[in-house]
Amino acid sequence: MNKYIAELIGTFWLVLGGCGSAVLAAVVAQNSGASDFFNIGIGYVGVSLAFGLTVLTMAFAIGHISGCHLNPAVSFGLWAGKRFSGKDLLPYIIAQVIGATLGGLIVYIIASGNPDFALTGSNPLATNGFGAHSPGGYPLITCLITEVVMTFMFLFVILGATDRRAPAGFAPIAIGMALTLIHLISIPVTNTSVNPARSTGVALFAGAELVGQLWLFWLAPIVGAILAGWLYNSAFADEGEIDD
Repeated sequence: MNKYIAELIGTFWLVLGGCGSAVLAAVVAQNSGASDFFNIGIGYVGVSLAFGLTVLTMAFAIGHISGCHLNPAVSFGLWAGKRFSGKDLLPYIIAQVIGATLGGLIVYIIASGNPDFALTGSNPLATNGFGAHSPGGYPLITCLITEVVMTFMFLFVILGATDRRAPAGFAPIAIGMALTLIHLISIPVTNTSVNPARSTGVALFAGAELVGQLWLFWLAPIVGAILAGWLYNSAFADEGEIDD
């Protein structure tokens, strides 16, 4: 049970730190003393770093307990790469979705104190979406490809960095920086999911229309993750580390 609790807490932290930064700190208007305002928020770069830092910090905190998946797609990818037992898939996913939903709830409670930053308000970084809900207005097919490719690369980095032949102790840094880079690329396209739990945890508080788009942010990351797990295991895995 301890590993499921660790996944719940870790995914809670990912949503609170990443989505909380996006909703509360990405755009902060400051009066310049005249009639105009200027932004002193953290912007896309800050939000990208926030997501990377949540994974980096939790990898050191709970990596030795649960493996620090924090993401159903990661669990599926590690399973496809023969690094994770199928019997733990469902419990991990349940724990991750609960943690993400609790994180989304806390962000929603805090944001509700300022209607300009509420999840259902004008902040474009609150939830994942395509079409009208994409920050750049990108269509469904573009968003689908983006999420598949970004999750594929995320899992490829995870599998490589945690390979027993990789330099010891550096995996959390590589994985956290990979997630940062992924966000820098794809926030303008989908607001960057690569994580079905993260998408669900905030969409539940953002209205039926965004909930209706969640299917893509479950399907695409899981497909990309499974492809990466299969490829890495087929082409690069050390036979001595493959689990049954």
